[in-house]
Amino acid sequence: MLPSLPDHLKPWVMLALIVGMVGTLVTGRFGSDIVLMGVLAACVLLGLVDPQAAVAGFSNQGLITVALLYVVAAGMKETGATNMLVSRLLGRPKSLLETQARLTIPVAGVSAFVNNTPIVAMFLPVLTGVARRGGFPASKLFMPLSFASILGGVCTLIGTSTNIVIADLLNASDLTHNGQPVRFGMFTLTAVGLPIAIAGLAYMLILGRKLLPGRTADQPDEPAEQREYMIALRVSDDSPLAGKTVEQANLRNLKGLFLARIDRKNASILAVGPEEVLFPGDILNFVGNLDSVVDLQRMRGLVPITDEQAATQDRPKLRLVEAVVAASSPLVGSSIRDCGIRTRYGAVVVAVHRRGHRLRGKIGQIVLRAGDTLLLEAEPGFVRKHRDSHDFYLVTERADSAAPRHDRAWAAIGILALLVVAISSGVPPIVAAMVAAGLMIIARCCTGPQARANVDWQVLVTIGAAFGVGAAIENTGIATILAQQIVDLTTPFGPWAILTTIYCITFVFAAVMSHNAAAVIMFPLAMDIAEQANLNPLLVVVILAIAASCEFSTPIGYQTNLMVMGPGGYRWLDYTKFGGPLTLLAAVICIVLAPIVYGMH
Repeated sequence: MLPSLPDHLKPWVMLALIVGMVGTLVTGRFGSDIVLMGVLAACVLLGLVDPQAAVAGFSNQGLITVALLYVVAAGMKETGATNMLVSRLLGRPKSLLETQARLTIPVAGVSAFVNNTPIVAMFLPVLTGVARRGGFPASKLFMPLSFASILGGVCTLIGTSTNIVIADLLNASDLTHNGQPVRFGMFTLTAVGLPIAIAGLAYMLILGRKLLPGRTADQPDEPAEQREYMIALRVSDDSPLAGKTVEQANLRNLKGLFLARIDRKNASILAVGPEEVLFPGDILNFVGNLDSVVDLQRMRGLVPITDEQAATQDRPKLRLVEAVVAASSPLVGSSIRDCGIRTRYGAVVVAVHRRGHRLRGKIGQIVLRAGDTLLLEAEPGFVRKHRDSHDFYLVTERADSAAPRHDRAWAAIGILALLVVAISSGVPPIVAAMVAAGLMIIARCCTGPQARANVDWQVLVTIGAAFGVGAAIENTGIATILAQQIVDLTTPFGPWAILTTIYCITFVFAAVMSHNAAAVIMFPLAMDIAEQANLNPLLVVVILAIAASCEFSTPIGYQTNLMVMGPGGYRWLDYTKFGGPLTLLAAVICIVLAPIVYGMH
């Protein structure tokens, strides 16, 4: 039997654990999932919460819904649907202001219905090229990208995992207001979240050019000499690039990659100009580093030229593999076209690297030498089958290298639309998300392994542990004690002071830990405050949801802020300078507008 503290000590021990948890998270030495699991373990060992309640969060409907929505996002990503939607809206802007507008507005719109992490991840490799073509610093774009995704997320129930978690907590609490059950629907947040998003976007477009730093990212970790691959891809007959110029197809000024030559029937175009029009059947010869080559082969309408029919058959099942040709390999001395890689290994050569040499001519005519590195499209079991082969020195698979299922893009968009309609019609989010996730796999928008790989387990562990810590906070009574103190201190200043206090405490928690964890841990405290101050519980929940997400002043306040910090070349104070006023703006709009929309009492 586990030891238990005296009841009168439990609230203060819990308070000490909370302070220690926040202090540890501030140092940044440990991940939020590790810290919260450690605090949860301490709560169980000290008898602050029983083991069953401690782990109940891991079976919580909100947490499971979040996990299922990752699968929906995976389907959008693996089909290229998200990229297709946003790239059409992004277009080809001519100025910094137009670029920021075409970037932030679509991102905010898509983020209202799709998890914002994959959206930001999708833009990271292309924004540097966009900035280079426009002639302005990349730092003017990366932070607005992250902030726009956050602003879009506070507009709907499924815009961010925080909203899903809070909605489930509210529904499970069975609260009523004026005799009616309090519920968090698909567009409950929209009346306040949309004005915040509009004001935030306007702020970024008006002041972004002045307040954002004008620097490019330092890249000290890049090797002085990167492996340079030669890759040849054919413009397919149904390619959306056909009929576009090289400039319109976004094939100019690619990061780490350049278009060296176009082979067309019996002619070769060596000096490829930006106005050169692409035609079906054109062979585009690129030279560049491996990451850029991988991104390029995922582009819709470009396919490997070697044994094209076989290579393009169900390409999403194939993986990119690097294989270094051994001296004893039968491939040595034969050209790529004649060595029978397809029949011998069931693979297709996508690109070739030869150390110390820039390869020229057609890729099929390259005569292989020992030490050449081949980038192959191969079946998933290729590495396991050939890693001990004498034909290759080294065989490694590129992670997340499957070609997008472009033909399933509209199916993915339709499933997402069905999800939105279902939740808007009153279908429980977990049911709608479960059906949508299943349809994504049934419709072959993503595979089972891809669905599992796209689930962010750290976020789920953090949420599950936060539920246990939240239960301990409620069980020990520290939430009631703190709520009473907050109400006593702020009541003389009116209900807006109470709402402001709730917002500020949530904001501070979100700045040092996961926004999901901040919402879960603050929920019992916020509900106690609402009860003692006779406030509308739905109003308090809205304040809590927006405060947990709208933290822009630190890079650790939101996952996407950390994602853009390196590529944008930002320092900590850059977030404070540009994101601080935006955080204050969101807080003022929320605190002023929410009582008007939902009612104070």
